Amino acid sequence: MGAPASRFKLPQEPRSKRHAAVRQNTPPLPVVAAVIERDGRVLIARRPAHKRQALKWEFPGGKVEPGETPEAALVREINEELSCEIRVIRPLPRSLHAYDWATIELIPFVCCLAPGSPEPRALEHSAIAWVRPAEIHGYDLAAADLPVVEALRTGPKLPAPGGSGALFPA
Repeated sequence: MGAPASRFKLPQEPRSKRHAAVRQNTPPLPVVAAVIERDGRVLIARRPAHKRQALKWEFPGGKVEPGETPEAALVREINEELSCEIRVIRPLPRSLHAYDWATIELIPFVCCLAPGSPEPRALEHSAIAWVRPAEIHGYDLAAADLPVVEALRTGPKLPAPGGSGALFPA
């Protein structure tokens, strides 16, 4: 019959290089994130064990669907994931992050709970926590969320309605 098929395979680049090449040829996946602020704390959510980035903490959010604005996507995602209503206050700087499976464009916003909103509940996460800025580095954050923390720490401290306006003082 002949030699095993594997003997005739062409050499392949390491997996990370193959994925990098694929990521370079596809547009980044737009993903929104909510920095929900209340009383000098922000809400973070822990990813479930069965999903990518298992057990990492993140600012909640999700993918922007075709034809959807980032703000509308964020309101929808937070309602689906946390069963609460938010008000988008202001954007934060966008950032790109390359994971093995895709490159994402993270589109973060400072938000607050809308008046009359129920308390957030972890419907799609394994846990949620309201944390003070000084505590956030004690959590194992997803890599894509680290630029958000830096933007909060170094950016303008604009007051958010319903919030303290003192996010991540330098």
